[in-house]
Amino acid sequence: MSDPPSGQPAPDAPTPAPEAAAPAPEAPPPARGGVLRNRALLAGIGGAALVGAVIGGLIVWALSDDGAGTSSAAGNPQAAGQVAMCAAAPVANQVLPSVVTISARRGGQAGSGSGQIIRDGGYILTNDHVISLAANGGSVSVLYSDGHSSDAEIIGRDPSTDLAMLKAADASKGYPVIAIGSSAALEVGDPVVALGAPLGLYSTVTSGIVSALDRYVPVPGDDVTHHLIGAIQTDASINPGNSGGALVDCSGRLVGVNSAIATVPNSAGVSGGGSVGLGFSIPVDLAMPIADKLIETGQAGHPTTGLQVQELPPEMARASGTEPGLFILAVEPGSPAVKAGLKPGDIITKIDDKPARSSEDIVVATLTRSAGDTLQITYLRSGQTATTTLTLAAA
Repeated sequence: MSDPPSGQPAPDAPTPAPEAAAPAPEAPPPARGGVLRNRALLAGIGGAALVGAVIGGLIVWALSDDGAGTSSAAGNPQAAGQVAMCAAAPVANQVLPSVVTISARRGGQAGSGSGQIIRDGGYILTNDHVISLAANGGSVSVLYSDGHSSDAEIIGRDPSTDLAMLKAADASKGYPVIAIGSSAALEVGDPVVALGAPLGLYSTVTSGIVSALDRYVPVPGDDVTHHLIGAIQTDASINPGNSGGALVDCSGRLVGVNSAIATVPNSAGVSGGGSVGLGFSIPVDLAMPIADKLIETGQAGHPTTGLQVQELPPEMARASGTEPGLFILAVEPGSPAVKAGLKPGDIITKIDDKPARSSEDIVVATLTRSAGDTLQITYLRSGQTATTTLTLAAA
């Protein structure tokens, strides 16, 4: 990834932005369904410079390297209860030929990350933050585990979920496609293996377990927040440069795309940027449908609500005698919001019975849904509470 702070290229070694001293780390979040929204600083593990502010004692990095469910014995022959860890050597032999190191360049800036071949024809899945540097007038190349390199082109990006698709110029070389597994089959404690190019050290393999499931991890990028939804948490060692690389089960099947790490800041609130056993991967069950759309159309095709909102924080809500939520600034003519009866001036307080506090709550609610799916919206109008059903439409 390329994760320069404030739009500037990041150095090879992470260079944190100045921060005030952070409080002591909080207790770990729950094993499932955790949200790191208020406890993590999120940046890239592709090349990684620190982005944002330290919140709650953890720092989350996107994993690029800038240079300027139920598991069963049938599905996983080395499932938890049979062995503590995967036999990494056969997994590495099987998977590494499908894993690539990605270099992105524009002008004097450069960054690197990882990816994997998911379809014949040289189609490579990676993180958006790995290649964002090259998205406007830059260049991308890939390095295979046998030392061969090739130019590649960006054929689709989805910054919201931090996914992107490349197509290698040497598609005729016939490198193997990685086997696709299922993230829904994972259980906490299942062994996994991570493969990629941390700090530019290509064909690196580490092993660990699934530490938690269903994390929500927002990762600030240069000009957009990446949303890791239902993320897999792992203690397999991943570091800057692992971004976009593979997290696989003991059968060598892709179960996640490594995307971010959390680190504990020092007394000055600064992180060293290395792995402390808190890594996060995009689940393959979310990634593959988006990857297919990026290959077919170049776009992820997330649906729209037609809403333009502004956060109404608790302090402002108290001052105005209302509830905190999302103040509707405007609705697009003919949009799902209009058809649901929502109007400017309404205050959205819940989305699908969950409190609405951030404008990103609406974005997150659409990322795992398709046109035709519905959201239950609870809102305030003239002091009265009402609920409506909003049917999402194609953007």
